[in-house]
Amino acid sequence: MRSPTVSAREKADITAICQTFIDTVLKPRFLPTIRPTQFNYLVDIQGKWHGHKYRFLQRYRSGFEDNRGKEFDAPFVRLDWIAPDRFNVQWHRHTGQWWPIHNNLPLKAALDAIIDNGILHPL
Repeated sequence: MRSPTVSAREKADITAICQTFIDTVLKPRFLPTIRPTQFNYLVDIQGKWHGHKYRFLQRYRSGFEDNRGKEFDAPFVRLDWIAPDRFNVQWHRHTGQWWPIHNNLPLKAALDAIIDNGILHPL
């Protein structure tokens, strides 16, 4: 079976919309300030394409003594492009598996679902 193909132009448009969503909705709500701790702490929220899937990522920095300052990304939600302006919304479980939450939504509805469903929020 062939994977769906999203055009470079559509990827750019989706990226711009998602970046605006990150900057105007997710960061102000879930990362108004960076609060260093002795554990891993959130320092950024960003998005990145992986094939035809757009992943929302949390960027953490370690406060542990043995690896203080090291950073890593942890995905929390993914939009799977299935057709022009159609997405499946998937949640990243603690087990590392992706779990389908919503199917066949337009982009605006998919972004609204991230806000409306607490399981899809960054930690």
